[in-house]
Amino acid sequence: QVQLVESGGGLVQAGGSLRLSCAASGRTFSVIAMAWFRQAPRKEREFVAAINRSSGSTYYADSVKGRFTISRDNAKNTNYLQMNSLKPEDTAVYYCAATRAPYLKAGRTDYDYWGQGTHVTVSS
Repeated sequence: QVQLVESGGGLVQAGGSLRLSCAASGRTFSVIAMAWFRQAPRKEREFVAAINRSSGSTYYADSVKGRFTISRDNAKNTNYLQMNSLKPEDTAVYYCAATRAPYLKAGRTDYDYWGQGTHVTVSS
């Protein structure tokens, strides 16, 4: 099993920045890729970004491309989501996810492990 714990959420004004962290523990050697999803009120959970832990290759949703950056620190078993130029529509609960699969995917069912989420609120 792999446990994921997110942190770094909060309240920020539009145009501001936040950095989310996701710390993994447990059988982390089995994790190939990690990702961030988000779920706004009354909406479905959607893909944000993913990263391959070994190669560092990344994959982004069009809605965040150019504003968000996903990165990883394998020594700390942690990945990060740097969010810049935040917009009110970025308001959501952000979830960290991990997969044992050797590819970057955007589907919720592609991920094996999930964190509890961290709230991000962007005020206008």
